Amino acid sequence: MRVVVTGAFGYSGHYIAQRLPADKHKVLTLTNPLSRANPFGDRISVVPFNFDRPGLLVQSLQGAEVLINTYWVRFDHKLFTYAEAVANTRVLFDAAKSAGVRRIVHVSMTP
Repeated sequence: MRVVVTGAFGYSGHYIAQRLPADKHKVLTLTNPLSRANPFGDRISVVPFNFDRPGLLVQSLQGAEVLINTYWVRFDHKLFTYAEAVANTRVLFDAAKSAGVRRIVHVSMTP
């Protein structure tokens, strides 16, 4: 099965993503920090979110059966706001629908 995990370079996304290849799933992560080294090597593909280019986001999600979303913002930050995160999540979910993703798992937590 092809699974897309948002934020596999972050805390919760990392733990979710590291388990999936062991279960023989093909995994792609959508992320902002493309400058970070990929800790998964060639086991997980990496592409940018492309919230501002929904067509590219749809292409990234093509063929995925599941989207596991760990993208969230607890409070405004100097680089982004909560409102932007909500708008971006809507773009992501619309792109998933357009790409034919059958299931979305949305993970949100507060430390």
